[in-house]
Amino acid sequence: MVLSLHLGVRQNSPAEVWAALFGGGDDTASLVIATLRVPRTLIAPVVGAGLGLAGLLLQSVSRNPLASPDLLGINAGAALAVVIAVAVFDVAGLLPLAAIAALGALGTTALVFALALAAGGAMSSVNTLLAGVTLAGFFAAGTQIVLVVDETAMETLIFWLSGGFVDRSLSLLWLAAPVTALAFLIALINARALDVLAADDQSAAALGVPVGALRALMLGLAALLAAAAVTTAGPVSFVGLVAPHIARRLAGAGHAVLVPLSAIIGAALAIYADIAARFVIHPSEAPVGAVLAFVGVPVLVILLQAGTLRQVRA
Repeated sequence: MVLSLHLGVRQNSPAEVWAALFGGGDDTASLVIATLRVPRTLIAPVVGAGLGLAGLLLQSVSRNPLASPDLLGINAGAALAVVIAVAVFDVAGLLPLAAIAALGALGTTALVFALALAAGGAMSSVNTLLAGVTLAGFFAAGTQIVLVVDETAMETLIFWLSGGFVDRSLSLLWLAAPVTALAFLIALINARALDVLAADDQSAAALGVPVGALRALMLGLAALLAAAAVTTAGPVSFVGLVAPHIARRLAGAGHAVLVPLSAIIGAALAIYADIAARFVIHPSEAPVGAVLAFVGVPVLVILLQAGTLRQVRA
């Protein structure tokens, strides 16, 4: 986070950063640091933490190592809902858009698992993943159609749809932070139950875990986390996939550690991707979503080559 305040198109010394944060220094440095860098430095880790936690919850309750808000189409569903609201119905304002994104994310989550159930088992990893990827493609196509039809909406939303933290208002933090904190606490309280549920339903039920209710709660939390992230930063990809896998490599399978560690790693990935985005096409700025894709795609390939795909069974 300290690096994020110092680095950008214009580099600033520690003295300049300190002065800008406390109302001193020259006007240009104050504008760049206090107005532009501080909001993104605070928003990026909150969004990253939420996505890392969302990915962990999805992977745990579905027992699918490739489950994440982007691969299951949850981000795309939330984004399409927001695009339709803005382009077709002229909806504006943070809370209405957040509510619409939440409805889109929750609806997509329910639809993914309903389609998987119709295909032969709600917790079938292959069916769930295929349903999610199919819906993600469908929603992405719908988003493109809406933007092509409404050029004004395209100009307004095209950079937001690529995912990123630039030019984001600090008021967005008041949406993302409470949702992330509440989901974190609920997941941590249920860490032991998640440990059992991640193994199999029979063992969880035998130990008194309300399997259906817990699964529905965790899927709902994952959807709300994705909705908060999409509303705040656009559909940021791969954080939800990569962060839980790194956490498992470092700490094993216990959710009492995985929950905070996935959030921390997700936050770190988001903020370092945000810093990298400032230099990839210097002096312009690349979308954070594009930077994360460059990191996430190789990681996905490595996971598949390492045998993760063998864990995805019909």
